[in-house]
Amino acid sequence: MEFHLIDLSTWKRKEYFEHYFAHVPCTYSMTVKLDITGLKKNRKKLYPSLLYSLAALVNAHEEFRTAINTQGQVGVFSEMMPCYTVFHKDTETFSNIWTPYSPDYGTFCSRYAEDISRYGSVEKMMAKPNPPENTFPVSMIPWTTFEGFNLNLKNGYDYLLPIFTFGKYYEEQGKWLIPLSIQVHHGVCDGFHACRFVNELQELIYKLGA
Repeated sequence: MEFHLIDLSTWKRKEYFEHYFAHVPCTYSMTVKLDITGLKKNRKKLYPSLLYSLAALVNAHEEFRTAINTQGQVGVFSEMMPCYTVFHKDTETFSNIWTPYSPDYGTFCSRYAEDISRYGSVEKMMAKPNPPENTFPVSMIPWTTFEGFNLNLKNGYDYLLPIFTFGKYYEEQGKWLIPLSIQVHHGVCDGFHACRFVNELQELIYKLGA
């Protein structure tokens, strides 16, 4: 993994970044419904399939890999990997696990299965220790569906990476749908980028479920 610094003086987003980061700090979220009918019908494991799909699209677009590193510098990670939640019924708490990304679907699913087997029962907030800088957060809330979801982060205006939250999937008119909330920083991600991400994410999910 590499972190490529951005030359703010020549960056094409310089004006937008300065406006939405310093002058009018702005994050926003949007909630969409994804069609996962193919994944369900073909009995693909849902969580790793969704995590893979998110990671594939995050890694495909620079605006979703733009971050501020531990030295306070703005740059782009060469690769990102998901850090996702698992729930413990006995304690009603959750843990975070991160899994290295692979562009190969089968390889990623195998890595996911290994991490769940090793860390899934570890009841602490960071079940898999030493998460690297180049992770993005994914949460699953499988107990209810929702039309909108928003996180209120005290220091959220300084956080540039995307945050993803899934809800409970449900059947509607013969299709299986799942809500996904995407929270991004306007300094690096405009509505165009968020919508392109969603559209490409849906196409990839169709492909995986075919």
